[in-house]
Amino acid sequence: MDYKAQVTNSILSVLNDELSSAEVYEKLEKPKTLAMGDLAFPAFSLAKVFHKAPNAIAQELVEKIDQSSYEKVEAKGAYLNFFLDKGNFSNEILNEVLEEGAAYGQNDSGKGGNVPIDMSSPNIAKPISMGHLRSTVIGNSIAKLLVKNGYHPIKDNHLGDWGTQFGKLIVAYKKWGNEEDVKKDPINNLVKYYVKFHKEDKEHPELDDEARETFKKLEDGNEEEVFLWKWFRKVSLESFNKIYEKLGVTFDTYNGEAFYNDKMDEGIQILKDKGLLVESQGAQVVKLDKYDLNPALILKSDGATLYITRDIATAIYRDRTYKPAMNLYVVGAEQTYYFQQLKAVLLEMGLPSAENLHHIPFGLITVNGKKLSTRSGRIILLDEVLDDAISLAKKQIEAKNPDLPNKDEVAKEVGVGAIIFGDLKNERTNNIDFVLEDQLRFEGETGPYVQYSHARAESILRKAGDIDLHGANKQLDDPAAWETVTALKDFPDVVKSACKDFEPSEIAKYSLRLAKAFNKYYAHSKILVEDDQLAARLSLVKAVSIVLKESLSLLGVKAPDAM
Repeated sequence: MDYKAQVTNSILSVLNDELSSAEVYEKLEKPKTLAMGDLAFPAFSLAKVFHKAPNAIAQELVEKIDQSSYEKVEAKGAYLNFFLDKGNFSNEILNEVLEEGAAYGQNDSGKGGNVPIDMSSPNIAKPISMGHLRSTVIGNSIAKLLVKNGYHPIKDNHLGDWGTQFGKLIVAYKKWGNEEDVKKDPINNLVKYYVKFHKEDKEHPELDDEARETFKKLEDGNEEEVFLWKWFRKVSLESFNKIYEKLGVTFDTYNGEAFYNDKMDEGIQILKDKGLLVESQGAQVVKLDKYDLNPALILKSDGATLYITRDIATAIYRDRTYKPAMNLYVVGAEQTYYFQQLKAVLLEMGLPSAENLHHIPFGLITVNGKKLSTRSGRIILLDEVLDDAISLAKKQIEAKNPDLPNKDEVAKEVGVGAIIFGDLKNERTNNIDFVLEDQLRFEGETGPYVQYSHARAESILRKAGDIDLHGANKQLDDPAAWETVTALKDFPDVVKSACKDFEPSEIAKYSLRLAKAFNKYYAHSKILVEDDQLAARLSLVKAVSIVLKESLSLLGVKAPDAM
C-alpha cells in the first residue's frame, strides 16, 4: 500500500479543493525522528488561503481528520504528524518482503534498455593496484542496481592496451628483461622494466625517441613488436582475471583501445563531412564554444590520434551495437572536463546516444595520504591488499567462532567484502584514505558489521526451528520493532534513488541503518518467546535477513549465514 497516498487522501478529505492531490502528496515529509510520526504535512502553504497562522490551521485540520485508520494524528506547531497503524503496517510490509524474497524492491523502470558501462580499464603489463579498485567496484555495483531497476547492463572492461607506453615497455624489455623472468612473474617484472625506463629516460632522453619508433613499428604490424605486445596482453589478462574472480566481478566484453584502432577513420570522416574539424596550429580540433568548453584536439599536427579519437570510435561502436538507453563511463573525477568535451563532440556529430552519455566520476583513493602511481613505483597491489584482508578476517573469525566449519570460505567473503564495502559506503565523489584495519572491524560502519547482523538474523532463525511463517499473522505492535519495520519499507525507494543517482553509497548507508535498527531491536526484545507474536517477530527477523543480504548483493558483497 502507498501510505503517502493514504495520508494524502485523509488530508484532502478535510480540504475544499484548496490543494490538489499532487500538491499534498509532494508536500508530505518524513519527520526527523519516529517520535514525531511517520509522515508529516506542513500547513504553511494554507496560510494565505485560510488567512490564519499555520499552527492554528494544523490544529483545526487534526480535529476534522478521521483517525480510525491511524494509531494517532496530532498537530505539532505547523505540522500534522501521522502515526501509522503499527499492526497493519508491519503485517503488510513483512508479508511483502517474505513473499517477494530477493526480488523485493525490484522494478521495471529500465524496460530492458541496454546500458554499456565503461569500467575498471587497467593498463596491460601493469598490475592492478588499489587505484583500480574504485572504478571496478563502483561500476559493478551500478550494474547490479541497473538490473534491479529493469535495465540490461553491459560491463565493458575497456583495457588500456595501446599507445606509446607499449613502445617504452618493449624497449625496456629488450634492454633489461628476459623471457624466463617474465614467465616466472610476468606483471611484477614487466612493471619493474617500465619503472626503470622512466628512471633512465631522465638521464637519457633519447630513450623516448626509441620508444616512439618502436611503437610506430607496432602500429605498422612489425612481427617482433606485435608478438611481444600480444604476449604482454595475454599474461596481463590472466593475472587480472585472478583478481576479478577474487572480487566476484565479471565482464561482458574486454574491448580495449586496440580493438578500436582500425575504427577511428569513420568518426574522423563524420567530423569532416559535418564541417566540424578545423585546423589549429597544424592540428585538427572541434570548436566547442557553444558549450563553454575549449576546443577538443582530435588529431595532432603529425596526424597522430589521441584518446578522444578512440573514444569517438568506441561511442559509435556501442551506439550501433547496443542502441543504449544510457552510456556510462565510470572514470575518476580528474577526467570530468575531458568527458564534457567528448559528450559535446558526440552531440555535434549527432550520435543518437550522446544525450544519455554520463560520466560517473569518483574521488581518489590514497594510502596514508599519498596518491598511487605506477610510473614512480609507488604501487600498492590490490591482490596483496585482498589477501591481507582475508588473513585478518580469518584471525577475527577464529577468535569469535573457532568451531565455524567453513572458516576459509567465510574469511574470503568477509575480507573481500570489507574492502568493497569500505569503498562503496563513501559517496563516490569523495576521496578515500585507505586503512585496512578500519575496514575489517566487526563493529562500526563496516561491511563485516552488516554481514554479522545478517548472520545473527540467520542464527535466530536456525534456533527457532521449522516454523511456517507463510500464512502467519505478522501484525507486530512492539514499538521497539518499529524503526526496523519502517526501514524495511524504505528499501524499494532507496533502490530507485541509488540507481537514478548512480550512487552505491545510498545502498551501503541504508544497509548500515537497517543493521543498526535490527541490532537495537535484538538488544531490547526477546524474540524466541512462545506467545502470539512469535511468528510476527520471526517474520521480522527473516525479512531483515532477506533485505540485508540483497543490499550487500547490490554492492557485490557476500552475506555468510554464519560468522
